[in-house]
Amino acid sequence: MDRVKIIFPGYNSLYVATIPVRIGDINYGNHVGNDAILSVIHEARMQLLTHYGYSEMNAGGNSMIMADVMIAYKAEAFYGDVLTVKIYADAVSGNTFSLLYRISTVRNGKETDVAHAKTGMVCFNYQTRKIAAMTDELKSFLESNR
Repeated sequence: MDRVKIIFPGYNSLYVATIPVRIGDINYGNHVGNDAILSVIHEARMQLLTHYGYSEMNAGGNSMIMADVMIAYKAEAFYGDVLTVKIYADAVSGNTFSLLYRISTVRNGKETDVAHAKTGMVCFNYQTRKIAAMTDELKSFLESNR
């Protein structure tokens, strides 16, 4: 079976988010559910944008919309764990970019990867309901960690 493989770049992350596992994130298997990981990456993305004075509706003059997502699950996470989410920007082009998320927790004194994820983001104009060109400001921000 082919598995999703997300390759992280060799440069520094744009941001590191810290997100505690909530009781609502736990499923019948008594670990974080796969749907909760999607919520974790959305929260991490919002923390990144807010930290830099942006939002999904205005990030350097662009709005953005998520076009696709990939998640590779690596290990269980449990209620009480604190997740660290390192966010990287990659594949920046004329109107799209990828955000990569390395989600980990510390267990028994050792960092353990919980999941790797990628969201394909598209610059979007909500007034015209069409894809928009990326502004120089957003491009500069996304490439600032290289």
